[in-house]
Amino acid sequence: MSKKIIYLFIILIVFMFSACGEGEKAVKVSLDKREDITYRPQGAALTYAYLPQYSHTESFRRHHRLVEYLSEQTGLSIRQVFPDTFDDHINMFAQGKIDISYSNPFVYVKLANRFGAEAMARIIETDGKAEFRGQIIARKDNQEIQTIEDCRDKSWVAVDPSSAGGYLFPLGHFVDHGLTPNDFQEVVFAGGRQENVILGVYAGLHDIGTIREGSLSVVEDKIDVNQIKIIDNTRWYPGWVYAHSPRLSEDVVTLIRDAMLKLDHEHDPEHRAILDAARFIGFVPSDDQDFDPIRELSEKTGLDLD
Repeated sequence: MSKKIIYLFIILIVFMFSACGEGEKAVKVSLDKREDITYRPQGAALTYAYLPQYSHTESFRRHHRLVEYLSEQTGLSIRQVFPDTFDDHINMFAQGKIDISYSNPFVYVKLANRFGAEAMARIIETDGKAEFRGQIIARKDNQEIQTIEDCRDKSWVAVDPSSAGGYLFPLGHFVDHGLTPNDFQEVVFAGGRQENVILGVYAGLHDIGTIREGSLSVVEDKIDVNQIKIIDNTRWYPGWVYAHSPRLSEDVVTLIRDAMLKLDHEHDPEHRAILDAARFIGFVPSDDQDFDPIRELSEKTGLDLD
């Protein structure tokens, strides 16, 4: 008998004796009776996405409490998903990967026109308005740029072609003042990030930038925002909107909308913490007609919504 076989025999003997400890009796197992175990998959969660105007970390920080609140109030399983770009957000909605979309009004109109998205609520900004606007910024020490006309032949950095406050609203403002994209030295986009626009202007990489009002606060711990000046503000437009997929039933939509409208920033400390994190103070009901000014602006600027 070879040494290899002897070693295997010894190991088998040791295993057999160690399996039954001192004083233990071996248990006979019968396979005559069997019970099938059925796999029970978890119910599918609704998906919630914040149009990625900031980093994923910032998006999560702002909205995870709200997502948890909506789940608790409605009894629905809701999880936040994170598109990388504005185009990703639109494509994910089209593919059925986003059920609840929180976006600027320009992206909403695209989703409504192309894929049947339906508005259910607009946010109330921290200034108490259900509208918002864009801003045109430059470095404070750039003396060449004081007015809209001074922006001609300058380098312009915007957030994204689908950004409302960071591109569309300022574009409309420029058009109203006789400037088109061809009147700038260049128009470049900052990957859908408000922070990147501000930092690009601050670093002197671009002469002017366009952002949504309130975005300067996001970078105040990174740069001296006092070195940034606001050249002008755009007019007010309908604010950021929550829209739902046409696949959701009216009962589900009602549960979600009612939970949103129930949030009370003024009188409920827990609600205030949720809303303060999200950087708004409440909701108002909304429908598709609220966004006709966006359609009119798109037509004026030649931007395609279909």
